[in-house]
Amino acid sequence: MSDAAMSLLVLVGVVGLFVWNRLSVGVVAILTALALWATGLVDATAAVSGFGDPVVVFIATLFVLSEGLESSGVTAWAGQLLVNRAGTRRGPLLVAVMLLSALMAAFVTPNGAAAALLPVVVLAARRSRQAPAQMLMPLAFAASAGALLVLSGSTVNVIVSDALADVTGERFGFFEFALVGAPLVAVTIAVAVALGPRLLPERQPDVVPADFSDHLGTLVEHYRLERGFFRARVRASSDLVGAALTDVRAPDDVVVLGVQHADGRPGGVDEAITADDVLVVSGPSDAVAPLVAAHDLDVVATPLTRHTREALLGREVGVVELVVPPRSALVGRPVFPGLRHADVTVLSVRRLGLPRGARTTELAEGDMLLVHGTWPAVEALSGSDDVLVVDDPDLVRRSVPLGATAWRAVAVLAVTVGLLASGLVPPAIAGLVGAVGMVLLRVVRPAQAYRAVSWQTVVLVGGLIPLSTAISTSGAADLVAGYLVDLVAGGDARLLLAALFVLTLVLGQVVSNTATVLIVTPIAVAAAQESGVALAPVLMLVAVAGAASFLTPIATPANMIVMNPAGYRFGDYWKLGLATTAAWFVVAVGLIPLVWPTG
Repeated sequence: MSDAAMSLLVLVGVVGLFVWNRLSVGVVAILTALALWATGLVDATAAVSGFGDPVVVFIATLFVLSEGLESSGVTAWAGQLLVNRAGTRRGPLLVAVMLLSALMAAFVTPNGAAAALLPVVVLAARRSRQAPAQMLMPLAFAASAGALLVLSGSTVNVIVSDALADVTGERFGFFEFALVGAPLVAVTIAVAVALGPRLLPERQPDVVPADFSDHLGTLVEHYRLERGFFRARVRASSDLVGAALTDVRAPDDVVVLGVQHADGRPGGVDEAITADDVLVVSGPSDAVAPLVAAHDLDVVATPLTRHTREALLGREVGVVELVVPPRSALVGRPVFPGLRHADVTVLSVRRLGLPRGARTTELAEGDMLLVHGTWPAVEALSGSDDVLVVDDPDLVRRSVPLGATAWRAVAVLAVTVGLLASGLVPPAIAGLVGAVGMVLLRVVRPAQAYRAVSWQTVVLVGGLIPLSTAISTSGAADLVAGYLVDLVAGGDARLLLAALFVLTLVLGQVVSNTATVLIVTPIAVAAAQESGVALAPVLMLVAVAGAASFLTPIATPANMIVMNPAGYRFGDYWKLGLATTAAWFVVAVGLIPLVWPTG
């Protein structure tokens, strides 16, 4: 069997495994590299070379940049601005949602844009009394279109740009994709606005994503944060040094909650108070002030109540609910509002659904605590074995618009875009500069950066690059390209573009767009060379067709992200998807040869 036939056989097997969908795409990619080595189509070095390819490095850095924008609150700010400014009328709101999705996808990737805007759009749908299903599919489709606005918008763009550079020595410009991407965004919005009401279901979802827009208000009401507490440090000159907690005489409307020693331990009622201990009291400030003055205390923390919302939840600090699980080391330990431990402060305690109020509580299984602290301290509780976190602190934090690191994140993004647009450095280097900048400026933590990378995507691209190489070097690309050229013989370049669009589109509905473009690119290059058509319009066409993932929910993760929250079924996608695909076909085949001449 010839190498060309063998590589096509491997390709058929790969597509079959993707369609079968019983193995993860990462496993399929690695099996592909192993099959290419086992059949002798590539040597061992070539089989693993994809994992060190600059394309893979650049793709990984894009996930870190996306995480920086999301975790810093830039996306939350954009979403809240949308809800506040767009109003509740369907047309203007849908246009605003899709425009924002497209713009965010250009810099945060389509999947990141869909995920970040999902809760915002569901909230907007509720407020405008629309079914989320009327807005979420257009959200995902606009994200796919927005990925074609800039080079870094999608892995597909990076792949075709590198393929162009390998053959011609020139890449697509950073904003060059927008020449076709902007019209595609426009027609995607037009189709959704005009045909969406008839082609999208009015179905309500069984489960909706968590809405953290008024999370703080809910917690304040639930835990009844009315009076709060003062934490007052006992000075060495205080008359309370050596006294017991029971000896502290306070006004009638002031409650002494407890004392915390300098080493963090809560003090017993009969233990002697020492210098630098913290006395925790609750009451009106005009009654607490005389107590502080009389005993020479130093107030180190003032009440956190419903009236101090910014102090409770903001750029630097946050709150989280905790549950004491069975066999926790905290069971039996005394706690009271105002007790501080591991850089977080207890605000309130509830047992059996009822608040414990201003008193000491020995914790029991099932007790709930509301604690407050810096975001790193609050997020660290997720890894504790002694408490269960009710709501993911990271999701709560992301609901805070324009966090403390927002402008640093925007600055890093601006530098990265500048490097990519100027062409001063290769894309992989520009991406690394951006990713490292996010970490060095503490927009994301190192561990957070590792978690942000979609390693499945990295493995997918790295494992399939050798297949793309084998299809090209074995003669398989020339073989398939020859059939394509014969099929469109006698027609103009647009006929070849149309054939490539259909080939890429069909494959892309069951295989990820990244895998599809990696497979189709060498065929497209060979077809362009054999037919005498310029390579730039052919590869741009492949990028557009690869992004046209509208007919099935499995075509792209963005489609899957919105499926359950909208209550979509598998067969809901093809209706609006087919209309959008037809519009893309007309724009791509009609416009691309005008912008990038085929001769």
